[in-house]
Amino acid sequence: MPGTPFGVVHLDVPPVTSGLAVGSLVAGIVSILVSLLVICFGLAGGDWDGVWAAGAFTVLGALAASGAIVAGLLGLRQIRRPAPPPSVRFTGRGLAFAGISCGAAGLLLSLLGLGLALLVSLA
Repeated sequence: MPGTPFGVVHLDVPPVTSGLAVGSLVAGIVSILVSLLVICFGLAGGDWDGVWAAGAFTVLGALAASGAIVAGLLGLRQIRRPAPPPSVRFTGRGLAFAGISCGAAGLLLSLLGLGLALLVSLA
């Protein structure tokens, strides 16, 4: 405050990368890797054992993908929330978007691999 003996101090807190955004990206990458495993079981499994294995890994991939999508959306909400100067600001918008897109791709690839396993076993 000019003209007074008092001063105002604003603490500058550096922005922090959102943990939800990072977790979303990690879960999205895991869902893509699991979906590739589902596709491998779908191509290799000629009997119903391959379909069962592909189905089990499809559930795992779908859980990881849905977790990635939900964590990414929550991370985006955390990043968009306005914060007054002394509080912590979050960054990582690109990580959250990448996690959402990786999760969606992993979910689609898992379902594609399960369909491929069903088609190979029926043929």
